[in-house]
This record gives sequence, C-alpha cells and structure tokens, in this order.
Amino acid sequence: MQDYEESVSFLGTWGPFQRRVVFLLCLTSVPCGYNILSVIFLLASPPHHCHIPAHSNLSQDWIQASIPVQVAGGPETSSCSRYELALVQNLSALGTRPNLELVLNLSALGSSQETLLSSLKQEGCRDGWTYSTEYYESTVVSEFNLVCSDQWKQPLTSLVYFLGGLCGCLVSGQISDRFGRKPVLFSAIAMISIFSCAVAFAPSWPIFTVLFFMMGLGQISSYIVVFVLGSEIMIGSTRVFFTNLWLPFVYVFSMMLLSGTAYLVRNWRHLSLLMAVPGIACIPLWWLVPESPRWLVSCGRLQEAELLLRSAALENRVEAPHLIFVSAKVEKVTSQSQPPSTLSFLDLLRTTNIRNITLMLWLIWFSMSVTYFGLSFNMSSLYGNPFLNYFLVTVVELPGYTASWLAACYLPRRLSFISFTLLGALALLLIQITLHSHPALTLTLVLLGKFGVLAGTGVLYMLTGELSPTVIRNTAMSSCAMFSRVGSSVSPYLLQLAVFDQFLPWIVVGSLSLLSVLLCFFLPETFRQPLPDTIQQMAPTQRFRWPWASTSPEKDDGKLAKDQTTAPEVICTTHL
Repeated sequence: MQDYEESVSFLGTWGPFQRRVVFLLCLTSVPCGYNILSVIFLLASPPHHCHIPAHSNLSQDWIQASIPVQVAGGPETSSCSRYELALVQNLSALGTRPNLELVLNLSALGSSQETLLSSLKQEGCRDGWTYSTEYYESTVVSEFNLVCSDQWKQPLTSLVYFLGGLCGCLVSGQISDRFGRKPVLFSAIAMISIFSCAVAFAPSWPIFTVLFFMMGLGQISSYIVVFVLGSEIMIGSTRVFFTNLWLPFVYVFSMMLLSGTAYLVRNWRHLSLLMAVPGIACIPLWWLVPESPRWLVSCGRLQEAELLLRSAALENRVEAPHLIFVSAKVEKVTSQSQPPSTLSFLDLLRTTNIRNITLMLWLIWFSMSVTYFGLSFNMSSLYGNPFLNYFLVTVVELPGYTASWLAACYLPRRLSFISFTLLGALALLLIQITLHSHPALTLTLVLLGKFGVLAGTGVLYMLTGELSPTVIRNTAMSSCAMFSRVGSSVSPYLLQLAVFDQFLPWIVVGSLSLLSVLLCFFLPETFRQPLPDTIQQMAPTQRFRWPWASTSPEKDDGKLAKDQTTAPEVICTTHL
C-alpha cells in the first residue's frame, strides 16, 4: 500500500495544473492581505484640538492663543482642553492682543501676557474638535470623535475586529473539515466584501463596531483555508514553494497595495468601499478553484477525487493509472472507522500526544502574533507620513518570507524557526540599550526584530500544517489562527504598557519570542516527512532535543480512542 502522495505522483510536481492552482489560490489571498491592517487607516487619529466656533468673534490670533500649550515631550498644543471661551472673548473685547511668540514658545516666562494666559481656567472641548487634514480627509476617529474621554473606543474597535477573526477561525476550521475547503474559502471572501461595503454606510460608532466584527469573521479564515488547500493539492517541493514564497509574497503585495489606495483615497468611507473590490473580483473564481482531492479521499468521496485527479492529469498531459484508489478496500476501512466529519475541535485535546502538540502550538502562535502586530502598530504610528511608514513596515516582510522559504527548502523546521525567532527576540531586547541614545540603531533593531519574527512565523505555518493530519488539518490550523487572533487583539494595548515603564513593551515582545523558542524544542521535526493523514500518524512529542537532532517516527502510544483507530484514507494505491 502506498500513501496519498505516492498515489498522485503521476501528476508530477509542477505542471500546468499546479501552476494554474497556485495562480488562482494566490489571487484568492489578496482580499485577506488587503484588509488585514485596514484598522491602521480606518481608525487613524489625526492631530486635533478643541474647536472654536465661528460665532465667537475671535481673531485668528486669539483662536490660536485659546488652546493651551503643553510642555510634556516638547511644546505642543493641547488636544483635549482650551481656555474658557467666555474669558477669552472678554479679553478680545477689551482690545488686548495675545503675544503668540510667548504663547507658542515658552522660553520667555514672566511677561504679563504669559501670566495672564496661564492664570485662565481651562475647560473641555465643549464645541467638538478640529482635526488636521494633512494626511486624512476623514477617519472613523474624526467622524465619531473617538478622542479624549472617548479615546478608549479606538483600541476597543481594533479589539472587536480581531475578535471577529478569532471567532471566524474557531468556526471555519470545523466547517472546512466537514464540508470542504472551497465553500469556506469563498464564504469568507464574500463576508469580507459584503461587510467592507456595509461599514462604509455605518451611521454611528456602535453600528460600525458590529459591522467591523462581522468583517473580521472572514478575514483570517480565508487565508488559512487558502494555505490548507494549497498544502493539500501540492506535493513535494511545490508545496514548500507555494506556502513559503508565492502565497506570502502575494499577501504582502496586497498589504502594500492598501497603503497606495489609502494615500489616494483619504476618506474612510470611500476606502471601505474600495476594500471590497478584491473580494468581489474573486467570486467568479469559484468555478476555477478545485476542491482538495486529499480531503475528498479522507471523506471517502473517491469518485470525485479520482475525477479531479484525472482532469488534472489531462491538463498536465500525463497518463493517469487505470486505478488510482482501490475503492473496495477503502469502503471496507471507512465502514469500520469514525467518519472524519465527526471530528471536532475537542479532538485536538483528546489524546496525550495531540494535546501536547496543540497546546504548545497555541502558545507559540499567540506569542508570535503579539510580537508581529505590536511591531506593526508601533512602526506605522511613527512620526512622519503614515502611508510611507506602513509601506516600509510591509516591505521588510519580503526578505523575511524569502529567508523562511530558503530555510524550508534546505533546513529542518525546528532549527529554522528557533534561529529566526531567537534573532528577532535578541534584537528586540537590545532596544532597551539604544532606545534614546541611538535612534538609527534602534530603527535597525526594530526592523531586524520584525524580520526574525516574520521569518519564524513563515516557518511556523509550514510546521503547523505538516504536524496536523488531513482529517482535522483545517481545524488545527484555524485553532492556531484563533490564538493568533487573541494575540493580535491584545497588541493594540501593548504600547500602553509604556505608562509603567518605557522599556516594558519591548521586554514583553522579546520575552514572548524567547518563550516560543523554548517551546519549539519539544515539537517533533517534520522536515522531509510525509504529511500525516490520520490522528495516529502524527509524530509524537519528544523530550528536549537540539533542533538539529534527527527524529524517527514512533508508534502510536495506544491512547487513541477506539473509534478513531482506523484511518479512512490510508488505503490508497497506484497501479502503473
């Protein structure tokens, strides 16, 4: 008997069929990459100060002088307070003139004008705010006034969006393993498109938040399904090429495309409508993207799988064997086994081996996500042009994915992940030394940290997919992505730790990266090993070993439940 990959080896690894599937799947990943960090532009907080009504009859000088100047971190006008408008109007009516040089440059203390202004009482922004339009015509923050006393609503909105992704991962994985990869993929793309359009017409912040949650439901789910679908269709080096290079590169280019779109379209409602375009354009691909033949076989749908493989053989201009699967033997096995459709999220915790692997993967995905999104939010909020900052923080991902692809081709998974992530962790921890004294070196360390974390994440996707069996692979990947969404939900609040200590955010992300490195030592190695199709084929966890140590398959520990002991997919063979 031969395993699945040997059974379909007659197709080759890089024929017209594989090239077409790679192209189509990469296209379907564009909506996810295009929307993933849309919160940065939709929820941008432009510089603002209290609005001075036109009917106040103040000169421009007095309007400017009515906003207090704060000296913390350098002189700048207050964003949430103004001098009492009635008093300022009285001073203006008396014919006094403010000395703007003294107001804006606090180097000349002691003058009568400065004493006069500093003695005035302050009040909140009773008439609203005036927002800078240098970079944004309007954002959700400026339209719904999510500033000052309502500033807490801004990170909460980001949290709700990522929680939507968390719920989507939790549900979509089990649906995909039960009903197929393809229906879930296009359902997720449709959700992204529909609710991207819907948020553009949100009349209030609560409604926007609800619609934003629904938009997040399909966001990461689509990428996970694309990754799993490509992993199961491709074999050998083509799988590595797809999962570690082509798919991430298209994903990054779609992220870069968002910065260009946001630069040209400064209104958040118009931007939301444009964000729906890639998803709408992908819907017709339903008739071109194939279902996973490996998943069809795991469900016992051999005729559909064989028809798909024969069509692929015809496209590749190769001759398919007379019999691809021995149907009678498969039916005999599946009749004695638990159907894969009954496997659920809880099966990831049922036996000791899969539970240990699952828990370690969850912690690693959470830690890497907190670090990745924390760095992304921090870099994109640096002083200067936000569109350029976002572009630069995205471009650095290209060499990261290139490095992870090269490592996936030639190096063991554990060694690659540990090396990249350790590099990123050390760079982030060294920022404490250079944060104030060497700005250029600090920026270099931040970019190096993100490079290491991103390259490690690229290897982590491959490692997780290779550790998970076909019958529950999408559920396993989605559960990991769910914990990744938990990490991304926490990341908007990460920078607020600087209130307690300015180095604390960097210590947290560096420490979480080191935790991921430590946990990876206990995961099985999957380099050049066949993909597991059933739960009992999963490689067992191991005691501490150096990442370059080889691992050999071990027998199942016998703890698998009786109703899961037989694989519905193992009886596949090829007749040449």
